[in-house]
Amino acid sequence: MNGSQFVWQDRFNTGVDIIDREHKKLFSILKRLFTYGQNEAKSQWVCQEGIKYFKEHAMKHFAEEEVYMASINYSGFDMHRRLHDTFRKKTLPEIEKELYQTRFSADAIEHFLGVCAGWLIGHTLTEDQAITGKTVSKWVGLLPEEEQDAMGKVVIQLLYDLFRLNARIISESYGGEKFGNGIYYRLVYGSPKGDRWEVFMVFEERLLVNTIGDIMGFGTDKVDVMMVNATRYVAKQLVERIRVYIPSDEPYEVKEENLLTYDQFERAFAGEKPQCSLLLDTGEGYFAFCVMAPHLLQETVGSSIKPENAMKEIKKYLDENKAQDKKKILVVDDSGIVREAMKGLLGKDYEVVLASSGVSAIRCMFVDRPDLVLLDYEMPVCNGRQVLEMIRAEEELADTPVIFLTGTYDEESVRKVIALRPAGYLLKTLNPQEIRKNVDAFFRK
Repeated sequence: MNGSQFVWQDRFNTGVDIIDREHKKLFSILKRLFTYGQNEAKSQWVCQEGIKYFKEHAMKHFAEEEVYMASINYSGFDMHRRLHDTFRKKTLPEIEKELYQTRFSADAIEHFLGVCAGWLIGHTLTEDQAITGKTVSKWVGLLPEEEQDAMGKVVIQLLYDLFRLNARIISESYGGEKFGNGIYYRLVYGSPKGDRWEVFMVFEERLLVNTIGDIMGFGTDKVDVMMVNATRYVAKQLVERIRVYIPSDEPYEVKEENLLTYDQFERAFAGEKPQCSLLLDTGEGYFAFCVMAPHLLQETVGSSIKPENAMKEIKKYLDENKAQDKKKILVVDDSGIVREAMKGLLGKDYEVVLASSGVSAIRCMFVDRPDLVLLDYEMPVCNGRQVLEMIRAEEELADTPVIFLTGTYDEESVRKVIALRPAGYLLKTLNPQEIRKNVDAFFRK
């Protein structure tokens, strides 16, 4: 994208004067900034003033558009405002901060203009057109904010673990904006049942040079065949580690892998409705991580509220939400019989979540932390002791109380895990009411 191409077109019109007028103004400001940014002698002062002017008009436009959406009772108002909030409270401040920190370097100016121009075009053609019913919102399938935040934290932690990068999220609704020369990578996973999810990752070239290039000692400031091949391996490892935190009972395998040009990426991404789409500044270059996995929403999206069912759905919602006042117990056992028995025993007074393995237990805990874990000690592959070690190794989970469920009382095993501070042990052979009394007593304490 460049200044000569960044012009207002009829297809951007929504038909709402107050919206279209401000859109034209924002396009005009960004077109001038593209021109000024190419003149190094003028770029810093002019960009600084131009950016201030752009921000003022963007904030004015968002406020006016939100008033209009509220006035017509636009059904997508909450999500649309969430997109505005992300851009005005996170994206703009972060990319503006980069400009000042780098004294308006060429890369920072390119980032700013690329992200703003791409966001404005994408938002105008989809979200703003959706207000008048001309299109459908691209972001109807985003994860709930708390789950999106959790995913973002996982990605940030993995970037630190892999490269010691202190990344920051710039946008939680990355729409495919071009932010410089990049490598565009796509993985498609499939399950035996035919379920599918896709992952797009975008690596700015200088990020690869400054991380993988340095680690492997390539001694070049250009991306070459070896570096891209190494990137493929790292990208797969990153996704595999993230998948640990994505709940699924189905085994997924890689079905397709692609390296895309930007044009190919733009076309492929344009038709997608991502559940998570993050843009991050790593300090060494930009990185985007986008997931299309509709199954993530299967248990999180509520019923559609319509005029004819509104009262019924609200009552159902309030009744179901009473469960939020209950203490949450995660039962981890490889036996389906034991899991269901524990749910039947405790489900009336506690919110009971079930997991069949240690890995699925960790996933559940990251998504929604329980007040207590009842953990089978004798599980195959990853036994109770190993699962407790994993829980204690995660800072966010380390203080979660865990009570072992065990078929036999093994003193040697007890000695091995006592240092991991379990909250206690319960024999599965106990009378069910005794198990229940012990759980009740735990929460009374």
